[in-house]
Amino acid sequence: MILSDRDIQERLKKGDLVVDPLDDPDLQIQPSSIDLRLGNEFVMYRTTHVPYIDPEDPGTQEEYADRVEIPEGERFILHPGEFALGSTYERIELPADLVAFVEGRSSLGRLAIVVHATAGLCDPGFEGKITLELSNLGKVPVALHPMMRISQIVLHEMKNPAERPYGAERGSKYQGQERPELTRIDQDFA
Repeated sequence: MILSDRDIQERLKKGDLVVDPLDDPDLQIQPSSIDLRLGNEFVMYRTTHVPYIDPEDPGTQEEYADRVEIPEGERFILHPGEFALGSTYERIELPADLVAFVEGRSSLGRLAIVVHATAGLCDPGFEGKITLELSNLGKVPVALHPMMRISQIVLHEMKNPAERPYGAERGSKYQGQERPELTRIDQDFA
């Protein structure tokens, strides 16, 4: 079952669902989702003279990745064909019976901006800021402003709470992240 605005408000009030900060609930809580804003830190891959990135070797990622922090009042320009990691400004905490799907906002989709390449799921128990996989599929650069509403989460209530929710107990790789994080897929090979 997808949570409605009323359900979302009840879960926030109960405190088992956390979105922090939720500065403007009237604007951010939609009929069946919560709008999340863009943080001010990005990760860009330098592609000039990059032979490859090896998922098994985290050194190849770090060697070709740059972190960029956008000062207040400035903007991040995402050029056609570019890919960057960003994150939500808000930190979320999901209880064991809710799963969140990250979606783009249609207003940005109409500018050819997508917010996830494949990782659109936040498992029950996830806590942290959501890393966004930003791409510009269009033909012109688009300015992204920190604090703009960039994505939304749609919350689904599961029939039963997860027995082993996402988190430290199960060795979840991205639990507690506070900024855009590079892939940790190399841990899958261990």
